[in-house]
Amino acid sequence: MHALLKTRFSFASTTHDVLEGVDLSGRRAIVTGAASGIGAETARALARAGAEVTLAVRNMQAGQAVAARIVAAVPHARLDVRPLDLVDQAGVRAFVQAWRGPLHILVNNAGVMALPALERTAEGWEMQFATNFMGHFSLARGLHAALAAADGARIVSLSSSASLLSPVLFDDPAFRFMPYTPFVAYGQSKTACTLFAVAATRRWGADGIFANALNPGAIATQLQRHTGGLQTPPERRKSIEQGAATTVLLAGSALLDGIGGRYFEDCNEAPVVQERTADFRGVAPYALDPANAERLWQLADELVDQAARRADA
Repeated sequence: MHALLKTRFSFASTTHDVLEGVDLSGRRAIVTGAASGIGAETARALARAGAEVTLAVRNMQAGQAVAARIVAAVPHARLDVRPLDLVDQAGVRAFVQAWRGPLHILVNNAGVMALPALERTAEGWEMQFATNFMGHFSLARGLHAALAAADGARIVSLSSSASLLSPVLFDDPAFRFMPYTPFVAYGQSKTACTLFAVAATRRWGADGIFANALNPGAIATQLQRHTGGLQTPPERRKSIEQGAATTVLLAGSALLDGIGGRYFEDCNEAPVVQERTADFRGVAPYALDPANAERLWQLADELVDQAARRADA
């Protein structure tokens, strides 16, 4: 077992703190879900550090408004806004096919939480699993060559403390037998995001691609639109700048060179816990298990390939 990676940063650290002195000039980044919340702040922070950032968004008008605000605050920012609906597999393929050149940083940030009723995509995938995990899996897989061409690429996979609510339900991920529960479905999708980081690093590490997962913390954003707002006690809440700090640490800090397959919270690697505690800290063993990661990758591969074959039929 490796020693946990500890930094000088903490719960209160901001994106400015963790990227202070970091120069990302010459690096290209994609941030999904960059039209609001911590995705917008992630894009701003990476651009401020010199990266060329593509805002991959479902709502182009909102994405362009965010880009305009970033440029107003960061005049040297180099930004691109492109449409991406992670639920639309054909759209994901089109985004991938349009990409040219290397990709140094892929931030899988977009997400949906706790849909009150069971929804499925055209492929029959449960909506949270499809949005939070499957769309990002398909995106990353399609961009593999661009990531490999970067010679030291990073993938940042946004998970959640909600991963402590459920493992991946391999026998019934679409809730065709089990009763649908909003937070169990959300928890499953976020466990999948962590397992993706484990599997991607094992499979692609030799290509210089390293993936890590993180819990950003409790931040008041549009993510809570189905839950009546943020319910976390005030003392455990973060600002937008604090909420995106762990993301940009994993995306840009030299501390993460050659590091992958790990789970972070509050800008430090989180310990593995053997049961869920009241403060929802740490990561469950099932979310880092290599066998689970490989099983999930094979399942996702099959589902994405099936969707592509149906589209071509």
